Amino acid sequence: MEKQQAEAETHCEEDNQDASEPEARAGWNNKIEYFLAQVGFSVGLGNVWRFPYLCHQNGGGSFLLLYVLMLLIVGIPLFFMELAAGQAIRQGSIGVWKYISPRLVGIGYSSCVVCFFVALYYNVILAWSLFYLGNSFQSPLPWTTCPEKTNETVYKCEDNSTTSYFWYRKALDVTNNINEMGSFNPYVVGCLLAAWAIVCLGMFKGIKSSVKVMYFSSIFPYVVLICFLVRGLLLEGAWEGITFMFYPKLEIWGNIQVWRQAATQVFFALGLGFGSIIAYSSYNPKSNNCHRDAYTVSFINFFTSVLATLVVFAVLGFRANKIVAECVVRNVNLLLTEAQKGSMDPSTMPVFNHSDTGSLSLEAYRNWFKVHGSHGPVNFTDCDLETEMQKGVQGTGLVFIVFTEAMSLLPGSPFWSALFFLMLLNLGLSTMFGTMEGILTPLTDRFKTLANNKTKLTVFGCLVGFLIGLLFTQRCGNYFVMMFDDYSATLPLIIVVVFENFSVSWLYGADRFLDDIEAMLGWRPSVAYKYLWKYICQLAMLALLAATTIRMFMKAPTYMVWNEDKRSELPVPYPGWALAVLALLIIFAMLPVPLGFFYTLVRDKISSDQYTIVSTKSETPMTEIAPSSQWNEDARSA
Repeated sequence: MEKQQAEAETHCEEDNQDASEPEARAGWNNKIEYFLAQVGFSVGLGNVWRFPYLCHQNGGGSFLLLYVLMLLIVGIPLFFMELAAGQAIRQGSIGVWKYISPRLVGIGYSSCVVCFFVALYYNVILAWSLFYLGNSFQSPLPWTTCPEKTNETVYKCEDNSTTSYFWYRKALDVTNNINEMGSFNPYVVGCLLAAWAIVCLGMFKGIKSSVKVMYFSSIFPYVVLICFLVRGLLLEGAWEGITFMFYPKLEIWGNIQVWRQAATQVFFALGLGFGSIIAYSSYNPKSNNCHRDAYTVSFINFFTSVLATLVVFAVLGFRANKIVAECVVRNVNLLLTEAQKGSMDPSTMPVFNHSDTGSLSLEAYRNWFKVHGSHGPVNFTDCDLETEMQKGVQGTGLVFIVFTEAMSLLPGSPFWSALFFLMLLNLGLSTMFGTMEGILTPLTDRFKTLANNKTKLTVFGCLVGFLIGLLFTQRCGNYFVMMFDDYSATLPLIIVVVFENFSVSWLYGADRFLDDIEAMLGWRPSVAYKYLWKYICQLAMLALLAATTIRMFMKAPTYMVWNEDKRSELPVPYPGWALAVLALLIIFAMLPVPLGFFYTLVRDKISSDQYTIVSTKSETPMTEIAPSSQWNEDARSA
């Protein structure tokens, strides 16, 4: 019996040792490095191409207010929770959730799987940015003109926009749908290899090497955004674009889907559930004020989104103004031609200087069109600024089609194009570093063999990422990027954060967690966090999970296909096999959670059959797993 008790004590000591922080834990050289890493990870491509679209589609200024509300009551509390957990336990996501609740160790593994999925397609976007960056050092830019007329495709280039032709036919050489695989695109393959090589070199020595790159990659985008903003505000039509963007539409607050989109954007903008926040904060000293960091990083992220939105709509306003001005001139020339033929009633003609076709204002033309446009001998077109502003303002359509077209209209367009795509590359790199850290840190903390070979693990991970990423370099690769972007992370990450919040606020205990934070920081955060974590955040995340799940079942998953005849992207339902792949992505991402739970359950059952451990203390279920006194002692020693 004594021998069994001794073996049991040894077994428990080994478990506690596994959960404690590593003896030789690395750390940031200074607070600036940590800050750049957190901001660089949270501020990414979504701030440039997703936030402006959501803000525009969902009520402009009204959406901004709703976003700030969701940020305050859901985003920042959950962000603070992850920062505090990582800083206190000083482990990656696997170690943190094993420490708090061994049966939920699968949460950390799920975070790693999702990070890997995201890294696969995110680096493809960096490859596209590299491709466009390389093509920006030409004058004129290659996407401003159509090639020589040699086949039917070139004629379609003239019928559509040159930027659309270059994106779909030159950069991607995309197939008509996801069922047509097509061959590999050698240019994209080369750029993808270069992108993974840059990430590998940046991550070669862990945070010590990646942070050196972040000094540039995290700061440079702000320099570019400010340059674009100053230049954009001087363009004709810029203020119309910004006014159009921020015009409030309060009625949208009654739409439940707008609330869902605001919460989802807050969720992904901060990078919750990836494990990267936990990984970065685990290298902090325990006395670091993570509460202040949560607010600072969150509002810098919000500021960046607003700044990017101003830039995007200033430039899009200029582009739209240019297009509608050309539209008016084109229709006026058509009017004059019909008038010379005698087809037009002179009394229906608008008043303008016939020798200057550009003298008719947009407002005057639209007033004329509403009355006489549909009764003319030919089909005159409406020239609507709002319609032009709405075209292609989301995702890759915004960056690689609409924004490139707008930049081609600027004087010195190659310079602005190179600057823009260099900014995209840096935004993506800093996020990629955080995503990879969300994979490497938990694995090296959990497995000593990997910790002793972290450099080899980094190189191996990047090599595997490149090889699997070749899937996205096929001619149909763009459709798989959309699939991974829309479905591989959304549902799994929401479920991960639901479990994270539940394990801290209910299993471990919100009061107990605040006690640990107080011991760590030297002061106690507001009791409001207790109620936010236990009720508001938990209910909000469950509601978001329900809304996302219901929407997936009510609305069949679709992907966007370019329709050359209509000059726009149209949604097309996924075929059956693609739906199966989509389902497998979600299942694989979430599988570690139940597997970890049942594995621990079985292991504990076997251990309880072998050993009898008698406890005379009255403790909460988590006391023996993560004693608060251990955190307190660590905080004092720090």
